[in-house]
Amino acid sequence: MESVSTTATHTIKQLLERQPLTAAKVVFAWRVAAGPALSRAANAEWSGDGTLTLRARGAAWQRELERAAPVLKDRLAFLLGQQVVRKILVIEDTHA
Repeated sequence: MESVSTTATHTIKQLLERQPLTAAKVVFAWRVAAGPALSRAANAEWSGDGTLTLRARGAAWQRELERAAPVLKDRLAFLLGQQVVRKILVIEDTHA
């Protein structure tokens, strides 16, 4: 028996596989991978070279996102494939 969250993640992965690769798709996957709190802590931007830039809402969130980056990268690889997000860059958004 699978948990509801595991089933939901696998279902989202299957739905994403059918969609073309766009920045919106990657940002949506980021929100799923990060969960509610972390996804509110940063604005995400994806570039076609494989870089996901996270603009953190302050220095504290920047540190948390940097610590979480390896786990987030693994989750994004599961949802999108290994070569879609190659690098996660976390910067502080000084305008937040």
